[in-house]
Amino acid sequence: QWVYNILEKKAEADRIVHENPDPRDGFVLVPDFKWNQTQLDDLYLIALVHRRELKSLRDLTAEHLPLLRNVLREGQEAVAKRFGVPASQLRVYLHYQPSYYHLHVHFTALGYDAPGSAVERAHLLADVIDNLAADSAYYQTRALTFALRADELLLKKFREAGRA
Repeated sequence: QWVYNILEKKAEADRIVHENPDPRDGFVLVPDFKWNQTQLDDLYLIALVHRRELKSLRDLTAEHLPLLRNVLREGQEAVAKRFGVPASQLRVYLHYQPSYYHLHVHFTALGYDAPGSAVERAHLLADVIDNLAADSAYYQTRALTFALRADELLLKKFREAGRA
């Protein structure tokens, strides 16, 4: 619900760094709660797309390329303008599996070892765009390996099924 509150400006409207209001290809860029917004070494923002039917990387096809390109380009421009951090110093990625199921993109300082920014969970947005441009069904058909924490319910279910 908090994602929808941000998108509808019922909460945190004063924290919005950038918004593209287009309902199809737009998004809202806000600082992540993990970032205190004072030091740039651990810069961390989240782009929340307006489209509610997009839950994760698995939902994306070539149809979503205009949205993804907007998030990448406009997000990088907004971070450079507001915080002085150039695109070359940003890591822009999606998680799979995500921590919540509303499509969102992480923007972090390149040198910041953010939780979930490692290769087993993070998929660089530029790579996602390239993959979808080459194969519209890439994320519907590709095996995506991801790590599970010891306390995750999915791992428990996997073990109960005798598969881990």
